[in-house]
Amino acid sequence: MRRHRGDRVIVAMTLLLLVAGLIIIYAIGPMRANFLNAAYGGNISENHFFVRQLINVAISVIAFAVFYKIPYEKMKKWGKWVLVLGVVLSAGLWILAKAGSGLAKCELGACRWINIGSFGSLQPAEFLKLGLLMYLSQLAASRRAEGTLNKSDFWLPVGVASAISLFFVVVVQKDLGTGVVLIAIILGTIFASGVELKRFALVLGAILIAGIGVIVTSPHRVERVKTFFNGEGADTYHIENAMIAIGTGGLTGVGVGNSVQATGYLPESINDSVFAVMGETFGFVGLGLVVMVFVILLTRVMRVAELVGDTEQKLVAVGVFSWISVQMAVNIMAMTGLIPLTGITLPLLSYGGTSMMFVTIALGMTFQLSCYTRREKEMKQAKFSNTHLKKRRLNEDSRSRRR
Repeated sequence: MRRHRGDRVIVAMTLLLLVAGLIIIYAIGPMRANFLNAAYGGNISENHFFVRQLINVAISVIAFAVFYKIPYEKMKKWGKWVLVLGVVLSAGLWILAKAGSGLAKCELGACRWINIGSFGSLQPAEFLKLGLLMYLSQLAASRRAEGTLNKSDFWLPVGVASAISLFFVVVVQKDLGTGVVLIAIILGTIFASGVELKRFALVLGAILIAGIGVIVTSPHRVERVKTFFNGEGADTYHIENAMIAIGTGGLTGVGVGNSVQATGYLPESINDSVFAVMGETFGFVGLGLVVMVFVILLTRVMRVAELVGDTEQKLVAVGVFSWISVQMAVNIMAMTGLIPLTGITLPLLSYGGTSMMFVTIALGMTFQLSCYTRREKEMKQAKFSNTHLKKRRLNEDSRSRRR
């Protein structure tokens, strides 16, 4: 298929979210720095978080551009190697944490990052997201072409890759939020590949049983579920302050630099809780606009999945949609008390480099795929032609029977 101009709405919405994230980090970064200095006796500059986020955004924009320029036919060969790298990094992080090495960055009893000096830290789970997305898309497309999509040739490697990835993220790194995103990528890709619904239902049931098992065998997760249902527990403080932040913002917010919750009341104000702080700063109108931008972006990603001709590329776009939509939904629902609290960043808006960079890589790939989609007009004409051809054949068959 000949290359044409890509879907520039994807680019525009991505940039809008990145700019919105910069604005909120600029507004609350000094408060976060002052809080950390007072609590831990540090000497962090008031511009520290904004400058770091500016660098993160610059790197992410470059990553978007690079993965847009690389043809997917060349890129798809990297999928299994990105997945292997994610597993190796996760295993290395586990070993470093067990050895008590300073290279393993641990917070609140969970070791999820590898320290890389002045460059910050690296989160291996993000490699697993991208690796699983690309590997499963390629595997499903090839098995579908071979006619073995519902056989062990497909399900065995899917099960092994998924189980290893989820083990490191959910069990070792104690990151159920990211585990949910991985599951969304896995299920979204498998479902879109066209597997038998019976087999898909069995996989879904197995994941639900495993998820319940992971929760009931983990005291802190059980506590979070109790807090959600009873309104009492260790996480009550976090949820209450998130709701206070959103409620205080009202319709139009308290304005940039006037957030009270960001001064130390709301935990992880620049990371997992950034949605609540945005609610306080920009109000219901601001949050509504942010959600609207996400909806437009995700709609365009699904449009790529609908219009692209190649099966593997279609599955990649579906996987990107599953990734970003579920990560966004989990973060927002956790901050608004609709699900038990779980730690996960809001895509493109929360402070941090690895998560942002990999989301922009995924969107850069999608933008690249949008350059090879079929025109909607052509698809409608093709559907009309197929329908007309079927009717013609039916009429001819009926005439031949009469004779």
